[in-house]
Amino acid sequence: MSATIEQSSALRNGRNPEENDGELPILLELLVDDREVIRALSEYPEGEARNQYAAEALKIGVVALRHVGGMITADQFRRDGDRVLGDLEKALDEHKQTVQVQIESKLKEYFDPKDGRFTDRVQRLVACDGELSQLLKGFIDGENSLFARTLVAHVGRDSTLMKLLDPQQSDGLLSCLRKTIDEQLGQQRDHLLKEFSLDNEDGALTRLITQLTNNHGDLSKDIQKKIDVIIKEFSLNEENSALSRLVQNVSQAQRTITNEFSLDSDTSCLSRLKRELTELLAASEKKNQQFQEEIKVAMAKMVTQREEAARSTRHGLVFEEAVCDFLARQAQHAGDVATPTGHTTGLMKNCRIGDCVIELGPDSAAPGALIVVEAKEKDGYSLAQAREEIETARKNRGADWGVFVFSEKTAPANLEPFSRYGSDFLVVWDADDPNSDVFLKAGIIAARALCFRSERQSAAQQVDFEAIEKAILEIEKRAGNLDDVRKSAETIHSSSTKILERVRKDREALEKQLEILRDNVRDLKHSMVASP
Repeated sequence: MSATIEQSSALRNGRNPEENDGELPILLELLVDDREVIRALSEYPEGEARNQYAAEALKIGVVALRHVGGMITADQFRRDGDRVLGDLEKALDEHKQTVQVQIESKLKEYFDPKDGRFTDRVQRLVACDGELSQLLKGFIDGENSLFARTLVAHVGRDSTLMKLLDPQQSDGLLSCLRKTIDEQLGQQRDHLLKEFSLDNEDGALTRLITQLTNNHGDLSKDIQKKIDVIIKEFSLNEENSALSRLVQNVSQAQRTITNEFSLDSDTSCLSRLKRELTELLAASEKKNQQFQEEIKVAMAKMVTQREEAARSTRHGLVFEEAVCDFLARQAQHAGDVATPTGHTTGLMKNCRIGDCVIELGPDSAAPGALIVVEAKEKDGYSLAQAREEIETARKNRGADWGVFVFSEKTAPANLEPFSRYGSDFLVVWDADDPNSDVFLKAGIIAARALCFRSERQSAAQQVDFEAIEKAILEIEKRAGNLDDVRKSAETIHSSSTKILERVRKDREALEKQLEILRDNVRDLKHSMVASP
């Protein structure tokens, strides 16, 4: 829909352009596409009435826009001030750079150390006690210097500049600027209020209502009703007004949010979150208690099983299985084969003595040599019985050397943890104590070394078997020391530091002797392999 304003309001009222401040009328052709404006213009018949209504509405909009423009004057002034300061800072920086370049060029021309003509003069000027130093000290050194007094006078606390910039000063720059802005805003506000005040006969609103009343009779009543409706919509005194509904919705939303984050309400989000966390913590605590109870039950079962195994004849078989498992792992590392034989008969009829047989591997110095191991965890088993049983085991399994393993729990009281009796070694081992593994390892390594010696006796082989014997004797000695230390550590806690240090030294010596034994066995192996 299009609307055309053919003449200004000055011409419609029969006034000349000179009476309208000398401004000439402007012909406007407007294409209106806003629905509200089209609906308002459609209420007037096409022609002079519609044009006059549109001109008055345009005038009201122009006055409103001027008022809004006055309100943003302060913001525009601040932005312009910031822009001017930025431009000034940029100009000062550029001027600073230009001056710096010019000064550097001139100083290089006159004061260059190589080409300058006043080098000596410069040295005298810039010396510590030179004229320039004295002059500068006179001007800038001390609080009473000319430079300090000048700065205080111009930019000090009591200077004119600081007084002007002090916001507390009534005649300062900021105060003047604030007063000017307040005055301008007040004038613009008063002017706009006057234009929309019905008490002002020359106001735009009064003129609009008067003109509308004169032209359309009861239209003023309708407009008043509409204005009253609009005022009611934005009044808090009306419960059903738009503003009252908005305030109610905001208040309700605020109450809802407050209730959701309050612990006083059982249905709030925070209360539900607290209950869920409490339930989760309670469930977790319950699971932990159940887990602890299960652990306690499992531990009690383990203790009961161990006690039952210790009271029954089964505990000896368990110890034999532990010894066989340990020997299997050690034999695998050495390239040998460890075979449990406690449930099979040997060379002797119906005789099962000899729990495990170690056959030396083909890569060893004595391939095929056999070592029999007998494990025993039985109360009251004496040393004589052990020697007799290991001898029977060697005969039954066809082995040259034997190792008898006592359990730490049932071993004779004064038995050394490592000892040798002819072709047999007696060791004390605890399946639950890794520190006792060294005794069982020493017994197996010593038996393997003696197997190597028994395999071949050749004059061409220069093997230090004396070193092997010494190593074995040293192992026996150190093993006895470890056993003494263990017994002392169990009864004397006050000397724990000394005892632990002795254990460490004996263990290191034992490991050293084992290493010597390994080296001699390795030499024996190489010499036997190399011999024709």
